[in-house]
Amino acid sequence: FKENRKDDIWLVDFYAPWCGHCKKLEPVWNEVGIEMRNMGSPVKVGKMDATSFSSIASEFGVRGYPTIKLLKGDLAYNYRGPRTKDDIIEFANRVAGPLIRPLPSQHMFEHVQKRHRVLFVYVGGESPLKEKYIEVASELIVYTYFFSASEDVLPEYVTLPELPAVMVFKDGTYFVYDEYEDGDLSSWINRERFQGYLHVDGFTLYELGDTGKLVAIAVIDDKNSSVEHTRLKSIIQEVARDYRDHFHRDFQFGHMDGNDYINSLLMDDLTIPTIVVLNTSNQQYFLPDKHIESTEDMVQFINNILDGTAEAQGGDGLLQRIKRIIYDAKSTIFSVFKSSPLLGCFLFGLPLGVISIMCYGICTADTEGEVFEHEGAKKESGDRELTDEGSEEEQEEEKNGKYTELSDGELKQKDIMEKKKD
Repeated sequence: FKENRKDDIWLVDFYAPWCGHCKKLEPVWNEVGIEMRNMGSPVKVGKMDATSFSSIASEFGVRGYPTIKLLKGDLAYNYRGPRTKDDIIEFANRVAGPLIRPLPSQHMFEHVQKRHRVLFVYVGGESPLKEKYIEVASELIVYTYFFSASEDVLPEYVTLPELPAVMVFKDGTYFVYDEYEDGDLSSWINRERFQGYLHVDGFTLYELGDTGKLVAIAVIDDKNSSVEHTRLKSIIQEVARDYRDHFHRDFQFGHMDGNDYINSLLMDDLTIPTIVVLNTSNQQYFLPDKHIESTEDMVQFINNILDGTAEAQGGDGLLQRIKRIIYDAKSTIFSVFKSSPLLGCFLFGLPLGVISIMCYGICTADTEGEVFEHEGAKKESGDRELTDEGSEEEQEEEKNGKYTELSDGELKQKDIMEKKKD
């Protein structure tokens, strides 16, 4: 494989035998291989144990499992989409095909527009803009398609201020790239590669983080058909459609089913249905200070965010990071006990038990040390009491000392008394 891989286009799953996600992907991966072969695709599908061939895995920058890469010549493209058969095959066909796909006729343009919800088109001849377009396409082909066309191929409703031009077609309309207003071409394409309104999940929200846009989400329950749930969803859809010219550069719109993910993201318990605006670049979020009753209320809320009068919450400061660590720890412990109480008791009870025994041993050792020290002090004190009178030599010396302190007359008298006794 290492010697001959550049002769073909390869779609490779780098996996680890012990990885649970890899085992879950395996049946899907087998279906991908069978369908790619049946459809006559030039892409070869394979998988490699990255733990056995770690040098090759390192060569391709594999850092987690499973990692899906399409290898095309000297280039290696990472797949970051949902791990479903259709999404993986669509990715492989897009990246394996031409980098820039020509649209030779209006019929072909209409056919492509029906198939793709978002498509980028370069219009014009050779130019520095086209070179930049090709360069960006080589980087972002993993996300979307890139086409080229002549001006007469475009629909009649399209008007271009000048040529060459780069356009994006989506949401039933089109936007033309303006270098002065939109900045770098790569950043603009990265921002515009999503539809104006999306069904947002955790993966989509992660991908939206690269766009730099604020994300306005109606957090609802899709299974709940009550008026309040459907009304908030409709308000977001109307703003995304009717005010796209005002907000599409700064805002992405959508709805999210359920509040579990958003609660973990905000470290708060949001009552649904509700509306929240997320700044994925710095983890700040905005909640409306009053109930959103209409499209006008939502537009006012967005304008307050843009002009800085809306209060931002959260963020990525030190206190928020500490709060995140504590929240994640609590969530992990709670989820473990909820899913498997016995496993939770083993994982957390065993270390706590060991720590308790160690603490008990330390405290017990300190107490015994104090008892021994107290007994030693008593013994030393007793020894002092026993030797307070001193030895015979010390007593004799003491007597001699006293004698020296007597006067000469007293000494003569004492000698006479001693002679009498003799």
